[in-house]
Amino acid sequence: MPVLHSGAAAAQQFGAAPGWWWPGYVLCYLTGGLHPAIAGFRALWAGKLDVDLLMVQAAVIAAGMGQVLDGALLIVIFAGSGALEAVVTARTRDSVRELLDLTPPTATRLLPDGREQTVRATELTAGDLVLVRPGDRVCADGTVLDGCSEVDQASITGEPLPALKNAGSQVFAGTLNGTGALTVRVDRPAAQSVVAQVVALVEEASGTKARGQLFIETFEQRYSVVMAWITLGLVAIPVLTGTASQSTLLRAMTFMIVASPCAVVLATMPPLLAAVANAGRHGVLVKSAIVLERLAGIDLVAFDKTGTLTEGTPVLVDVHLLPAAGHDRDCVLRLAAAAEQRSEHPLARAVVAAATAAGIVLPPVHDFGSTPGRGVVALVEGRRVEVGGPSLLDGTATAQATGLPSAAHEMALVEAAGRTPVLVVVDHTPVAVLTLTDRLRPFARETVADLAALTGADPLLLTGDGGGPARAVAAATGIHRVHARLLPADKLDVVRTHQAAGRRVLLVGDGVNDAPALAAADVGVALGRHGADLALQSADAVVLADDLAVVPALIMLARRDRRVVVGNLVLATTVITILSAWNFTVGLPLPLAVAGHEGSTVLVGLNGLRLLRHTAWPTAAGRRPRLPNPRRHPPAPAGPRAGAP
Repeated sequence: MPVLHSGAAAAQQFGAAPGWWWPGYVLCYLTGGLHPAIAGFRALWAGKLDVDLLMVQAAVIAAGMGQVLDGALLIVIFAGSGALEAVVTARTRDSVRELLDLTPPTATRLLPDGREQTVRATELTAGDLVLVRPGDRVCADGTVLDGCSEVDQASITGEPLPALKNAGSQVFAGTLNGTGALTVRVDRPAAQSVVAQVVALVEEASGTKARGQLFIETFEQRYSVVMAWITLGLVAIPVLTGTASQSTLLRAMTFMIVASPCAVVLATMPPLLAAVANAGRHGVLVKSAIVLERLAGIDLVAFDKTGTLTEGTPVLVDVHLLPAAGHDRDCVLRLAAAAEQRSEHPLARAVVAAATAAGIVLPPVHDFGSTPGRGVVALVEGRRVEVGGPSLLDGTATAQATGLPSAAHEMALVEAAGRTPVLVVVDHTPVAVLTLTDRLRPFARETVADLAALTGADPLLLTGDGGGPARAVAAATGIHRVHARLLPADKLDVVRTHQAAGRRVLLVGDGVNDAPALAAADVGVALGRHGADLALQSADAVVLADDLAVVPALIMLARRDRRVVVGNLVLATTVITILSAWNFTVGLPLPLAVAGHEGSTVLVGLNGLRLLRHTAWPTAAGRRPRLPNPRRHPPAPAGPRAGAP
């Protein structure tokens, strides 16, 4: 349809005969206007004056006045926005269904006689025993009866590190098992698993989310009802009273031209589309015009933690040598990284990356071993090196070693600060505690402060991670209200609780566990570079550049757009009022009515297009946008005890 409009417009502007461009306009009107016209008449039959009918009416009146190009442009704008919304809705529905692919299609069920049976995961019932092998995805929500392993459950809880699972631990369908084998008792069938609940919650939130209407649609409906009754009275009353004359009918026709909602329609769509385009140039995909209207009214912002305020991957920030170490910092880091280089654990990768960045050459290792929940052990340069968590302190040999009290004390301090301690033991002697943390995104603290200033309310932190890491990130970013250990349904409940209290909530997230809350929030913003597909589809806007600093700028752009829309509506209605009064008092010549109507339409359109300028992109909390410069502004680590590896 845009091609038809562009081709016809080009032929008309270059002076081609009407036979060359009229068919293009006719096809444009039919393809873009027929369906809205049918929908509008159906709504009218149901007693409602629909905006679709207003759009078609305005386009037809414009064509009747000889402004075929303007009428076709209205058709293209409205039909294009409707098609975009339909595509986004379809993609969201498909993405929701694809979430079920997280759960493996089959499971290994253990029979009472000890044999294994491969069955479909959907056939499992509560009480069944299943075997989850290393590297497999968990097939059902359940309780571990036997075995020990570390399970990556970031898709459900958002935790950046794998969680230790042993007898009595809860596991979720769709999460990824580590190196150990687990025997799991199924607690819930597939249809009631947490993953299935996420699917249901996203679909429910997307379907029941009060999308409301564009302000212009509400304004147009009321405006059109008033104008329709006035026009009907201007024609019907003189006819019924027998006073109809050519002058009264001419005034009625002139009023229809003057009061045509072309300028009112264009008062909103150009600035909205211009703002959407400007946001796109700055790395933000806004999925619909109504998102901008909602953004302008946001008064509370909530953040996910892992992957949103933080980068989502652990980094080494400190090496604390214990009194009995007998090694320098580089020596400890070389031994620990060498022992960890064969491990696939995220903490191991962080230690190896820190050693590599420091230019340390890692020696070969022998007799490597890994125990879930404990750590790794290897022979490095003839010495026995163990690297792992606090459970290393429970070993018999280690318990008899010197330096145990200081190691336990240092690890407790690291955990209290919301960070992850890793103990390094050489030849059964604790020599160092490595401190690892999830690094904050650049300008995370400044973004939180900007949003607090814009909304007048302290932001929220909603995370599935533990209380310690959550409080550390909150302290580092200036957030005072923290909700930790939340499942997807819990995040949704928090958002709805604040909405029920009258708040208009913006949620910023990136993971599958954020999807229900993103769909239910008044505006959901997803970080797009590494975001889960379901989060990207559930959100109303996507930050393609993963730059948190654009979120406050986006709210400011939306508020500026609202001011432009209101100004345009004031201008359009003022011109309509003046021309109508002129028409009813001394009589308005038809050419002047057309000129006044078209002039106001052009003015509001040009005023809206000002938002396309680069200078229209606002600054965050009154400051010029700052581009991340790692040499001038290194990312701040989460927590008070920052250090460099």
